[in-house]
Amino acid sequence: MATKGIRTRRKIITESLQLFSVKGYYNTSISDILAVSGLTKGGLYGHFASKEDIWYAVYEEAVSIWKGIVFKGIRNNADPLKRIEKFIENDMRDYLGADVFEGGCFFLNMLVELSGQSASMSRQILRGFVRLSGLLCSWLEEADRKGMLRENLDLKEVSNFIIISLNGAAALYISSKDHNILDQTVQQLRFYIQQLKRA
Repeated sequence: MATKGIRTRRKIITESLQLFSVKGYYNTSISDILAVSGLTKGGLYGHFASKEDIWYAVYEEAVSIWKGIVFKGIRNNADPLKRIEKFIENDMRDYLGADVFEGGCFFLNMLVELSGQSASMSRQILRGFVRLSGLLCSWLEEADRKGMLRENLDLKEVSNFIIISLNGAAALYISSKDHNILDQTVQQLRFYIQQLKRA
């Protein structure tokens, strides 16, 4: 059973995640966090040294939630191209389309807000996108080793294109809430992946 301190820390992270998602990092004050968590300043600072420290804990929580959604049904799939297609579908429909975070895509929103404001925090998010692109690239390399892909493809470029496409769709969906954007992105990227296959 979690101790009271652990439960309090989790509450701060959970409530702050919602606040940052909806209001943004800079528009969320410590007073806002105190109001939703029911803590005093002393109680809050007993768990986190600063609002930025809270953000890093919130970021890790958001990553954990996102991973639980987008990698569902993927790990045991032997076909690396099917893995990529399933990842895209999960990301578009089960993460973005399900409005997991009230403000839309936590990572895209934070990256837009923090760029030019906090180099360390925006780097943290960018590293996540780079790691994700690297994972997709490793699946493409696996497909290539299995003789599934056309020759002379730039696999890093392909994986970066997929990430850029997903983020573009996320931005459009956040502003419109039009599920057709998500469906069309899934279909177009599925078609794109089919074009990579050896004839």
